[in-house]
Amino acid sequence: MSMSRKEGARARPTGNLDIIKRFTWEISSINIYLEELRQLWARTLGISGPQWMILMAISDLDKDDGVPVNVVSKLLHVDPSFVTTQSKLLEKKGLLRRKPSPTDARVVRMSLTDKTQKHVASLHEQYKAIREYVFEEFGERELTEFTARLATLKNRLEKACQRVALDL
Repeated sequence: MSMSRKEGARARPTGNLDIIKRFTWEISSINIYLEELRQLWARTLGISGPQWMILMAISDLDKDDGVPVNVVSKLLHVDPSFVTTQSKLLEKKGLLRRKPSPTDARVVRMSLTDKTQKHVASLHEQYKAIREYVFEEFGERELTEFTARLATLKNRLEKACQRVALDL
């Protein structure tokens, strides 16, 4: 009984370390370019890249009733206190609103101000053009599969970090 090519690839140990190193460097480079784009867009509002990420997380997650600090912190993989501190600065700049949850006053819900929503909307065409250029070689199915594989790698890396932390 023979294995399919895919099963055979999974059964073999990863022996080609050069390709793994190259993959790791490529991912690192991708992250650097994504960070550069975040910095450029953040500068248009006079804020930092991490603050921009908080605004984008709220923009993506808000369903008209605000987003709790802990939800944003989990998405960004940062401590909730960081999101709290930065969101207070963003509120002072008039870029977001913070209000207690109607069901639990300990929970702060954040939402974008109209000013910020308009600014994000003004960048939409530029963002769309960049997204189309960057992903033009991927069909929807390919991108879905690739994203699923990256999610698997992310989960395995998270577990690997936990293992290393336990060993130290």
